[in-house]
Amino acid sequence: MLLGCIADDLTGATDLSLMLSRAGLATVQTTGIPPSHFEASGYDAIVVALKSRTIPAADAIAQSLEAADALLALGAKRFYFKYCSTFDSTDEGNIGPVTSALMDKLGTDFTIACPAFPAAGRSIYMGNLFVNGVPLAESSMKDHPLTPMRDSNLMRVLGRQMPGQTVGLVAFPDIEAGPAATKLALGREKAAGHRVAILDALSESHLRTIGAAIADMPLITGGSGIALGLPQAYQAAGLIKELAAAPTSIVAPQGRAAILAGSCSAATRAQVAAAIAAGLPALRLDPLSVADGKTTSASVFEWINAQAPGSIPLVYSSDDPANVAAVQERLGRDQAGHLIEQLIADVAVALVQDGVTRLIVAGGETSGAVVNALGVKVLAIGPEIAPGVPWCLSRSGPEIALALKSGNFGASDFFLKAWDFLV
Repeated sequence: MLLGCIADDLTGATDLSLMLSRAGLATVQTTGIPPSHFEASGYDAIVVALKSRTIPAADAIAQSLEAADALLALGAKRFYFKYCSTFDSTDEGNIGPVTSALMDKLGTDFTIACPAFPAAGRSIYMGNLFVNGVPLAESSMKDHPLTPMRDSNLMRVLGRQMPGQTVGLVAFPDIEAGPAATKLALGREKAAGHRVAILDALSESHLRTIGAAIADMPLITGGSGIALGLPQAYQAAGLIKELAAAPTSIVAPQGRAAILAGSCSAATRAQVAAAIAAGLPALRLDPLSVADGKTTSASVFEWINAQAPGSIPLVYSSDDPANVAAVQERLGRDQAGHLIEQLIADVAVALVQDGVTRLIVAGGETSGAVVNALGVKVLAIGPEIAPGVPWCLSRSGPEIALALKSGNFGASDFFLKAWDFLV
C-alpha cells in the first residue's frame, strides 16, 4: 500500500476513489478510520472518508490525525488530503488548519493546494477558482447554506485560514511549460518561505503535469483532479509495479431502488426538477414540518411504500437559497441540517431493511449520515456515472449498491440515467 488519503466528507472520498481507480491504482474506501482488522494487501491506495468539513477545526484536526496514524500503521508512504473542488470552507477552516496539522505530523514544511477538476467545470487561473467559467464568488457557491464562498482568490481564502503563514502560487505559465518547469516553480515558492502553493490548472493535461511534478511530495492537498496524474507518475518513479484496470461495471444486488436528496445545491435542485418532470414520484421534506413532528421517518416510509411497484421514489429536501436561509434563521443552521440528515438516514435504514438494494444519495453531509446509519464501513469502487461520481458496492454491512453524489456534481438527468450503469 502506497497512498493514504484523508477526505473531509463521504462523497469527496468516493470522488477521489473513483479518480485513483480510473487512473490505475487499486483503491478501496473506508467510512471512518479503517478498522483494526483491516487488510491492506492488494491495494495501492486507501481512501478514508471522514465527516470533518464543517465541524469545529479542533475536531477536524483530531480526526484527520487519527486517520493519518491508521494509514501510517497500514504502510502508507504518501499522503493526500482531499477537500471539495469548490474549496468549501470558512475563514476559520477547516482546510488550512488540517493541512498544517498533517504537515507537522508528517514532518514536511511545504505542500500544494489544488482543488481544480476541469471535467466537472472547476478550474484555477492565476490563483482564482472558477466554477463552469464563473468566478467562485459569483457562482451558486456564494449562497451555500453551510460554507458560502464569497472570495474567488484561493491564496486569500487559504491565507485567512493559516494566520502567520504565507501562501504562494505556481501559475499557468509554469504549469503549461511542463513537469520540470512546474517542479522548479514549486522549489521557488518553497524558497520564498511559502508553506503552501496554489497551483493553476485549466485542463486534464495540466493535472497530469502536476502529478508528475509532485510524485515525490510526502503530502499533497486538493480536490480529486490532481489524482489523475499520480498513478502514472508513481509507476514512473518505481513506487508501484503496474497500473490496475479501471472497473467498467458493477453487479448490483437485485432489489428495489430509491433516491434520497439532502443537498440544496443548484445542480441537485436541477436534478430533482428533471426527475419530477420525468414522472418519478417525489416527496419534498419541509424542515419545519420535521421539526414540529408532523413529518417523521415512519410517514415518509409509508409514502414510499404507497408508490407503484417498480417506480423509483424520490425523497428530497432541496430548496432555493432564500427558503433555506429562512429555515436556518428559524431553526438554526446546524439544527436545520441535522434534522434532515437524521430523517433521511432513518428512512434509508428502513428502506434497506424492506428490500431496497440500489440507492442514490445526494449531498455530502446526507451521504455521510446515511452510510453511517447503514453501518457500511468499506466500499468497493465501481464504474463512473458522471465526473466525480461512481457506483459503489458495500463490502461491509448490508449488501447494497450506492451512488453517493456531491451536491454540486452531475448533469440534470443524473437521477434518471444513473441506473443504466448497473448490471
